[in-house]
Amino acid sequence: QVKMVESGGGLVQAGGSLRLSCTASGLEFTVHNMGWFRQAPGKEREGIACISTWDQAGDAYADAVKGRFTISRDNVKKELYLQMNDLKPEDTAMYICARSKYDGAYCGMTPEEYNVWGTGTQVTVSS
Repeated sequence: QVKMVESGGGLVQAGGSLRLSCTASGLEFTVHNMGWFRQAPGKEREGIACISTWDQAGDAYADAVKGRFTISRDNVKKELYLQMNDLKPEDTAMYICARSKYDGAYCGMTPEEYNVWGTGTQVTVSS
């Protein structure tokens, strides 16, 4: 069964940190770019970070999280991570991992590039 399951979300005060994990099973992981998205109530899903299949030279981040969030992957464990530091109330959202249709040195963050999605983990940042 194809499955991607996120964990690590929760309630944190502004300025705090969380580390999200995404565990993939039943699907090819190593040869696909991967990404993290988030969706707040009433807002569109937005890509916030992606990582290429190769080394982290192909990482990309949305301006809203650049310098605060770090994406990484463990291809042996088939896990994707998102380290989130200096969290802000505007980071409050459902965080969702996704597998891209593509591989390569560079990754993109538009939802149309992704075809396998997790169910999400809620992150709430209090002020």
